[in-house]
Amino acid sequence: MRQNLRRLRTLLAAAACLAAAPTLTGACVTTGTYKAKQGELDQANQKLAAGAKREADLTGEVARLRAEIAALSRRLSETEQTLARTASERDQFHRDLDGSTALVGELQERLRRLGQDVDKLAGQRGEMSKALAVARARLEELRRQSEAAETRAETYRQLVHKLHAMIAAGSLQVVVRDGRMLIVMPMDVLFDSGRTLIRPDAQDGLATVAQVLREIPNRKFRVDGHTDNVPIHTARFASNWELSAARAIAVAHLLVAYGLDERVVSIGGHADLDPVALNDSDEHRGLNRRIEIVLEPNLSELPEVASVVTHQEGGGSAGPTQVNGPAQRPGQ
Repeated sequence: MRQNLRRLRTLLAAAACLAAAPTLTGACVTTGTYKAKQGELDQANQKLAAGAKREADLTGEVARLRAEIAALSRRLSETEQTLARTASERDQFHRDLDGSTALVGELQERLRRLGQDVDKLAGQRGEMSKALAVARARLEELRRQSEAAETRAETYRQLVHKLHAMIAAGSLQVVVRDGRMLIVMPMDVLFDSGRTLIRPDAQDGLATVAQVLREIPNRKFRVDGHTDNVPIHTARFASNWELSAARAIAVAHLLVAYGLDERVVSIGGHADLDPVALNDSDEHRGLNRRIEIVLEPNLSELPEVASVVTHQEGGGSAGPTQVNGPAQRPGQ
């Protein structure tokens, strides 16, 4: 561009010389030459104007490019700063990753030393899930049984409370034996020796028992007769089996007569085959001669009543497991 400008200036100087030549030399050039040079001068002026415009445009373009370069420099600086921060974060991430990798390696080594690698633990997870499901089911079953046991314990406490007068008088006992809740009545209180007719003074007590049993829902009751080991053989009773069964039947009939539903009553005769004491004295034989009214457990009630009652005894909230009356009299 500058070279073109110098050329234009040279042409202009020549044109000026030609314009002055007729005056100075007296028509030293021809008209054609003058016109030709004048045309070249006009073209040079046009080129000079175009060059000036071009130079102005280039100057503006240079300024714009410089502004863009400055903006790009700022963006480059910002990008370099972002890159530096990213590199720093990357380095920190690599350091964290190296630390985590080292920790994982350490943990894997510890697991290996313990003989519990990840694959083995994954296999054990399924077994533990199954065991957890079984444990939860067992826990729910224990909760249900605990509720049932508490219901039985409450039944026991209610029996002791409602029959307290008869217990104090020695007419009966409330006991838990072999996981069963029993109302035990001495034979000598109910019957005369060798008889199956219930004594009149014992009938009011059986009426009270029948009323208490009626208030216990969802229960069946078995009336069991027991004797001592003194044999009997009469026209009516061939053995103690017949005698114990006949006395159980008599008590069952009277309980039903006093309002207990016959559909929940059954009887059993055990003779001398289920003693609670040795038959080595009159006192002990008197303990074996008895009527037991068994509160038969529901099939769902798996825990033993005795364990629940014993627990209640430890807390002081339940009555004794067995309430003893006075010693029983000997006699069949």
